[in-house]
Amino acid sequence: MNILVTGGAGYIGGTVADLLLKHQHTVTVYDNFCHSRREMVPAGVALVEGDIADRARLEKLFSTQKFDGVMHFAALIEAGESMQKPELYFRNNTASTLALLESMLASNVKRLVFSSTAAVYGEPVTTPIREDATLKPTNAYGESKLLVEHMLRWMHMVHGLHYASLRYFNVAGAIEGRGEAHEPETHIIPLILDVALGRRESIKIFGTDYPTHDGTCIRDYIHVADLAQAHLLAFEALAKSDKLIYNLGNGVGFTVREVVESARRVTGHAIPVIEEPRREGDPAVLIASSEKIGNDLGWKPRYDKLDDIIASAWAWHQHRYAAK
Repeated sequence: MNILVTGGAGYIGGTVADLLLKHQHTVTVYDNFCHSRREMVPAGVALVEGDIADRARLEKLFSTQKFDGVMHFAALIEAGESMQKPELYFRNNTASTLALLESMLASNVKRLVFSSTAAVYGEPVTTPIREDATLKPTNAYGESKLLVEHMLRWMHMVHGLHYASLRYFNVAGAIEGRGEAHEPETHIIPLILDVALGRRESIKIFGTDYPTHDGTCIRDYIHVADLAQAHLLAFEALAKSDKLIYNLGNGVGFTVREVVESARRVTGHAIPVIEEPRREGDPAVLIASSEKIGNDLGWKPRYDKLDDIIASAWAWHQHRYAAK
């Protein structure tokens, strides 16, 4: 199949594009490189530089070749920043996605896998979180993604768009030649590994008074390779299904302190910690139930131990900086 991957120069989008190539699909990456790097674009894909807000450019692209569908990753992803500049998130994540959807429908491209987020749930009433849980984001990032999900539901009902919305939790780990490297970096595992490499002096823990067993937030970590496999399965399933909504995670939660301890075991380095106040909009506990996608599509994470996830990231980060 011929697939357009928006945000395909990023951490997750690039890993998915790489997997699609391995499965003999034709891939075009569409990216504006605002938080990604050209060297992370997988070899063997066609590259188009552009913004998903540019409907005319997208329609021109759709008119030049026939795409079987789109995998949509292009977005701003920082929950903390979204509580300082919500307007950026509604414009870049929500309004820009509308331009993409309009261009898809105008070109009769009606299969989409959407990179959503567990942030659409906000503070869960019960865990692990299932797909029918209340949708009540606690930050503008989650709200911007939820608004896209609402649009997808209406585009499906009115225009027959086939879509999968994949709500995932904390993505981590690395595959050969590809790991997590945002510009700027704000995600906990690469930040911790930077400390182990001597590139930072310490790691900050935001909030130590949450209602958890050690006072720090609990999150569910999923390896990027497992996540990519789920995207491929969902895209293939849309050939027979017209609407899919799945959570993706390991089903096991770890506190921030436990993540630091895991990194200490993996790296063998002391990792100093600085405690800071809570960040606005951070839920205390986010743990996924991935039972539904397992039952429907047979998906199961291969990396189910935190130490293994961090070890893959550590190997990539060491290689990354040794090469410089």
